Amino acid sequence: MATLAEVPGAVLDDDGGLRHVGSPLTEQRRLASGSALAPLADRRVLTVGGEDRLSWLDSLSSQALTHLPAGVSTELLILDPQGRVEHAAALVDDGATAWLIVDATDAEPLAAWLTRMRFRLRVEVRDRSDELAVIGGTRDAVSALSAVAPEGRAVVWVDPWPEVSPGGWAYARVEPHPGADRDWAEAVVERAELDRVVAAAAAGEQSLAGREAVEALRVAAWRPRLSVDADERLLPHEMDWLRTAVHLSKGCYRGQETVAKVHNLGHPPRRVVALQLDGSDSILPSRGDAVRAGDTVVGAITSVAVHHEDGPIALALIRRNAPEGVTLEIDTADGVIAAAQETVVPSDAGATAGVPRLPRLGRRRAAE
Repeated sequence: MATLAEVPGAVLDDDGGLRHVGSPLTEQRRLASGSALAPLADRRVLTVGGEDRLSWLDSLSSQALTHLPAGVSTELLILDPQGRVEHAAALVDDGATAWLIVDATDAEPLAAWLTRMRFRLRVEVRDRSDELAVIGGTRDAVSALSAVAPEGRAVVWVDPWPEVSPGGWAYARVEPHPGADRDWAEAVVERAELDRVVAAAAAGEQSLAGREAVEALRVAAWRPRLSVDADERLLPHEMDWLRTAVHLSKGCYRGQETVAKVHNLGHPPRRVVALQLDGSDSILPSRGDAVRAGDTVVGAITSVAVHHEDGPIALALIRRNAPEGVTLEIDTADGVIAAAQETVVPSDAGATAGVPRLPRLGRRRAAE
């Protein structure tokens, strides 16, 4: 059985996942064109079975799921009581089981939390990561894989980003959205199928792309990811995540009050911006590096990549009232980097209810 280490040019992460195979920029092009596949070692698979699975997940999460048709891809967020993002999952249901694809670091905590929330409902939560793997690519590329299909329907999640899902809301006003042409899907496969793909790559019969290529295409599409872009304070509004992961008119769930208040009456305290980095010195920032407007720190870097067309790029969460349109600076361990910003979530995002302000009763009577 071939391993990723035997693939020509392979460079592995510390966890054994594929970082790249020698040319991340070329891998991006191949991945986008459908001629390469990406083994996603940083993903895990959870399943939720049982008759009550969709209504139960609906009651716990930000997404409307009770009547989700089989085969339709969506995503959900689990929020804390203050509306902050705790967990996120890509979800597709095959008619008998809900399949959740989650970041590896979130799999165990999410599975444990879901298990605690079962009570007497007819649901069963399982972590299937030891027996299953996830492979990403374009829809056509992953359609050639032997994905698991226990109900006769291949378990393939097609990323809904950046289309606005039913009940969702888009804050970004750029048309066309930079993620509009991104074609991305993730197939759940048996470990034997992953081994087959790796063996074909080792033999020179299959092109692979590593994590760096996958992340570069994601960052260029302004697509948020829990394990990279979220901190302990993140509200979904701040990353434009209402677009695909939140149904604003569904029933009650934990954190809903904050989601509604911020969207209808207030503004997100922070907002994501896309950054075009000055690449003249070949310095890249790291996650968490401070972002400044002049001498004032206004936020921090969340994601960084080198894109095959756009060059060095990043996402950053900054204060809502940070100036738009001005050049920002990033403090790195190797020096300062200038960055041109593009607004993703505008400073006036939210306050959609447009509730008129009423005069005080005393003033109204005086006017009469």
